Amino acid sequence: MADAKEELVRFGVSFPAPLIEQFDRYIDEQGYTNRSEAIRDLARRSLLEPSRMNGQEYVAGTIVIVFDHHVTDLPVVLMEIQHRYHHAIISNMHVHLNHAQCLEVIVVRGQLSGLRELHQQIQTQKGVTYAELSVTYADRHGDDTHHHDHGHP
Repeated sequence: MADAKEELVRFGVSFPAPLIEQFDRYIDEQGYTNRSEAIRDLARRSLLEPSRMNGQEYVAGTIVIVFDHHVTDLPVVLMEIQHRYHHAIISNMHVHLNHAQCLEVIVVRGQLSGLRELHQQIQTQKGVTYAELSVTYADRHGDDTHHHDHGHP
């Protein structure tokens, strides 16, 4: 959410009529109350594309993969890759989609360049049909440990 002190700058945007009709349907489906909110969110999302960010940035995010667990040794290979990057992996969740396919969500944190390497090693494996890295900025606080109060006794 925008800080109340942030200055809003107005600018004009021209859209072809069919595109603005599609966009208006999109913002209605997504629950936006106006075009400006939707455009701000789209701009924020595009600026967080891993390909646009500096590889030295410290980030947190997810790698979502879908793979065929019947492909010879693929589950073992994926586990070995994750073990090599254990320092960057916070957690993961494994879901069986059907008889052959599995979906895995790997929660990661670290230097973007290292997370890109992890993603690339996963997506190039035979039998991985989908692999996407999604990130946001993370505040490092000088180390990789997780120390803060969640308000619990």
